[in-house]
Amino acid sequence: MIRAVALDVGETLVRDDRHWGDWADWLSVPRHTLSALIGAVVAQGRDNAEALRLLRPGIDVAAEYAAREAAGRGEHLDESDLYDDVRPALAALRDAGVRVVVAGNQTVRAGELLRELDLPADVVATSGEWGAAKPAPGFFDRVLGAGRAAPYETLYVGDHPANDVAPAAEAGLLTAHLRRGPWGHLWADTPEAGAADYRIDSLHDLVRIVAEHR
Repeated sequence: MIRAVALDVGETLVRDDRHWGDWADWLSVPRHTLSALIGAVVAQGRDNAEALRLLRPGIDVAAEYAAREAAGRGEHLDESDLYDDVRPALAALRDAGVRVVVAGNQTVRAGELLRELDLPADVVATSGEWGAAKPAPGFFDRVLGAGRAAPYETLYVGDHPANDVAPAAEAGLLTAHLRRGPWGHLWADTPEAGAADYRIDSLHDLVRIVAEHR
């Protein structure tokens, strides 16, 4: 039985368009340039923040983040950033008696903004709040604590095989790879994504998966 479903945030629940578009505007570069660089560095197995360093060698990302916030141009999330299936699918999971956890590699501020959206979830938390980020085992320890279920009763859902599928599986959780966003599509047909217990194209598929485990 699946008692808890935990979901990644970026490109699982929330589109990253605004996030990276705002960074491009802040650095005064074309949005397409930054988007292409992010794709390149991540495909090479590097952190996406490396794209910012390619544009501005020596940049202090944390300092620039603080400067953006001080200038009133910091992080922002609203209903338009959510994928269309997020609210109905999460609500359906809760109606099925499943504990829903939203947990991804985001900042403390992102956690605040996500909770302001009042998603149909039991817990909304970020790596910045937990002090542990994927793919570290400590992150998934926190996921299990939030889900209040055993690893084999917990399904972790995400678009990134290396950050979501592999480390969640190593922690003993069930896994679902979501074919969504750049990374979900880029790695959809790789062995890493294929190693997931489930491969889905929509969050609505989770309702069926949970029902099959009853």
